[in-house]
Amino acid sequence: MVMPVSRSGEVDALLRDMLARTAAEGVVDAAMHPRDAARPDVGRTSVYLVGAGPGDPGLLTVRGVECLECADVVLYDYLVNPAILEHAPATAELIPLGRRITGRGLSPEAIADRMIAEAKLGKTVVRLKGGDPSIFGRGADEEGALRAAGVPFEIVPGITAGLAVAAYCEIPITQQDDASAVALVTGRERDAKTVSRLDWGALASFPGTLVLYMGVTRAAEWSQELIAHGKSPDTPVAIVRWCTRAEQQRVRCTLGSAAAVIAEHGIRPPAVIVVGDAVRRAPERAWFDARPLFGVRVLVPGSAETSQTLRALLTRLGADAIIQPAIRTTDPIDWAPIDTAVDHLDRYDWLVFTNATGVDYFLRRLFARGKDVRHLAAVQVAAIGAGTADRLSRYHVRPECNPEEYEPGSLARTMVADGRGGRVLLVHAPQGAESLAQALRATGATVDQVAAYASVDVEDPDPDVAAALEAGEIGWIAVTSSSAARALVRLYGAGLRHARFATIGPLASGTLRELGYAPAAEARPPTTAGLADAILHAHLADD
Repeated sequence: MVMPVSRSGEVDALLRDMLARTAAEGVVDAAMHPRDAARPDVGRTSVYLVGAGPGDPGLLTVRGVECLECADVVLYDYLVNPAILEHAPATAELIPLGRRITGRGLSPEAIADRMIAEAKLGKTVVRLKGGDPSIFGRGADEEGALRAAGVPFEIVPGITAGLAVAAYCEIPITQQDDASAVALVTGRERDAKTVSRLDWGALASFPGTLVLYMGVTRAAEWSQELIAHGKSPDTPVAIVRWCTRAEQQRVRCTLGSAAAVIAEHGIRPPAVIVVGDAVRRAPERAWFDARPLFGVRVLVPGSAETSQTLRALLTRLGADAIIQPAIRTTDPIDWAPIDTAVDHLDRYDWLVFTNATGVDYFLRRLFARGKDVRHLAAVQVAAIGAGTADRLSRYHVRPECNPEEYEPGSLARTMVADGRGGRVLLVHAPQGAESLAQALRATGATVDQVAAYASVDVEDPDPDVAAALEAGEIGWIAVTSSSAARALVRLYGAGLRHARFATIGPLASGTLRELGYAPAAEARPPTTAGLADAILHAHLADD
C-alpha cells in the first residue's frame, strides 16, 4: 500500500508559496519536492569541502551525505573509508588523492586547481577530507585558492580523530580531576618552516590533555621536547592507529618510552597520540574493541546496495566488512516490457519485488513516465526480504506481504488467498525468479515477469582485496549466492584459500564445493542475519 502523508491545507499552501518564491529567485524548480530545497545541488555553491570523519562511515554527517549524493566529481584523501564513497552517484567521477594511491601527496595548490577547473565546467565538486577540513588538513590553503578564483564553496565539518578517540577508546580527554582543557597539537610542522611556532614550555605545563596529530614519525623529537621542558617522562600515553575503524590499534606507554614503543610495534600513520593523566582512566578494553568480531575482516561479494544489510550486521558485531562488487547493474537493453507493465498496473492483483535493486529501477522508470506512487494504489505489493521492504519504504510504499525467508511455495500461498489465483507482475533480477513463478502458477495465478535491469560481470579484481587475501588479512568470505561464489572464484582464484567461507544456504554451499572450496559455516536459517550469526559462532568457537 502507499503510505499516506497527512498535511493541512495551510501547510500545502505554504509549501507551494515557498517553492514558487524560490523558483522565481532561480534557486529551485517549482516542481521539485519540498525536501529537495535544502539539497546542495539546487543552490549556487560549486565546491563542498566535506569532513569525512575519522574512519567509521557511520560518523559522516547528514550534510556530508547530502553533498555526496549530488556530486559530479569527488576528490578524496586516502584516509577516507571507501564505504563513504558509496553515497556518491554511480555517475560521479571519483578522484583518489594521497600517498596510498599515488605514492605521493598532491599539493593543496594542485588539488585546488583541479577543483576550480571542474567547478568552472559547471560541475558540483566534493572535496572529501579525512577528519575535519579545518583541523590539520591544510583546508585553509584550498579555501583561499577557491575564494581567489571566485568559486563559491561551503565547508562541512567532520568529527576529528583527536575527539573521536575519547569515545572509541574511552579516554576522557577532559575530566574534572585530571584534565580541565584539551589541546590539539601537530607532531610535525611543515618542512618549509624555519622556526617552530610550538611553545614546548607552555605545552609541557598545559593543565590538561595533549592530543598530537602526525606525531608517529617524529615521536623522539616531541617527546624529548616535552620532557626537556619539565613534563614527567612517566606521563601516561596512548597511541591509537586507525581510530574508529575495525582495524583500530591502541598501545599504552609513557612519555619517556613512546618513541621506543612506536618503533617496537611498527606503528605507522595514521595515528593520534594522547598524552596526559586522563589516559589512566581508560579501561583495558573499550566498548569498541570489546565487540565479538572486532578486528575480523569479512569479504562480502555483491554491490553496496545488495550487501548493505549484511555489512550493517557484521559491522555492529565489530567486523570490517569489505564489499566486493561481482556484477554491475545497468539499464535494461529494452525498456518496453517495463513500460507496458507500468502503464497497465491496474490489470494486476499483485506486484512482487524480489530485491531492492529491482525496486529502484522499476520505480524510477515509473517516475520517468510521469507517474508517482499513487499508481500503485490499485495493486497489492509483496517484497522478498527485509532489504527489499526497506527500499520500498524509502518511496513511501509498505508491502502487504513481506516474508523474511524466501520459500516460493509459502510465499505463493500467502499471496494468493485460498489458492483462487489472481494476476501477478513479478519484477526480478536479470537471472529471473522461475521457481517463484512456478509456485505462483501452481496456485492458479497468472504470472507476467519483467527483468527490472540488466547486469554485467565485473571483470577486474580489486587490487587491495587481492593483496589482503594473499596476505591472509581477510578472515572470512560471506557467500550470499551461487553466482557470488562463481564470481569470487573467477576474480580471485587461489587467493581465496587463505580465508574461510560462510554461505547463506545449501545451494550456495553446493556451488562452492563444485568449485573446489569447502564452506566452514552455513547460515541457519538461510538469511543475511543467519549468515552473520554463522560467522560469529564459528569465530567464537575458534577462540
